[in-house]
Amino acid sequence: MQLTMSRSLRYVEPIPLRSLTATILDPTKCKLHCAMFNQEAHPMDVLAGDWDEWVVWNRWRGATDHFNRQFVFSLAQTHENPAVWLFGGVFEVLGRDPTPHAPSYDVRLRSDLLGPYIKRLQVGFRMPGRNARLNMETHVDFMTVNSVLPEPYSGEPFPGHDRINHSFAEIQAVVRQNRPDWRDALQHMKGVYVIHDQLTGEPYVGAAYGDTGIWQRLCEYCATLHGDNKGLMELVAQEGSEYAAVNLRFALLEFWSMRTDDSHVLARESYWKSVLLSRTHGRNRN
Repeated sequence: MQLTMSRSLRYVEPIPLRSLTATILDPTKCKLHCAMFNQEAHPMDVLAGDWDEWVVWNRWRGATDHFNRQFVFSLAQTHENPAVWLFGGVFEVLGRDPTPHAPSYDVRLRSDLLGPYIKRLQVGFRMPGRNARLNMETHVDFMTVNSVLPEPYSGEPFPGHDRINHSFAEIQAVVRQNRPDWRDALQHMKGVYVIHDQLTGEPYVGAAYGDTGIWQRLCEYCATLHGDNKGLMELVAQEGSEYAAVNLRFALLEFWSMRTDDSHVLARESYWKSVLLSRTHGRNRN
């Protein structure tokens, strides 16, 4: 006799965000600020690594007076899912300057309003359009509690040497925080890396050797966006630093301990330049 087993999927009712906010916030007094990538920085990186800059994001006035209510309920769009957001605090608007396209709002964080959930509460919400500043009462019933992190989000953890594939903007956030997991994994390693322009596909192959570990080399790229490499300097001069931060992506091709002889590192760098045609179709100039 053959037995067959069937599984039934149990539907779990999502937790409404209103269940957290109903007793402490009147949604008619709140503006949602759905912070998204602004072509310069990702809101998750700002929220995790530079609180003062995050406050500026919540002081920013566009062409009109969008934050025209008492409170701003701020959310940062996550890297992984545009429909998942990380709670960035409730700010009270104390003053409004009419100057457009400037940090014209005077705000203060209300840590008594969901303060323990800052950088921990993940909210599910599908925006109805591109407007990033919304009346909260219109949308709060479509917002759910996805999860509450055990600790405040502090940036992307080190993914592993063979899984680094990050834009300079993302790496700048890591370097700015001086994240020990990234630093400890890379500062005592030599390696060969490729930097791709994700719009044109042009590669640049480089190496970290001598007394310069991969972490130090990354810090140099974050500071200059070109690392004093002629081909990348030309790109930054032509397209600008914002273009470079967003579109140049760094990945490790090979990596070794600092005991590895420099001649081996340089030979592998030359090999990858040939394989990736980075001299003829990329940004290498030698």
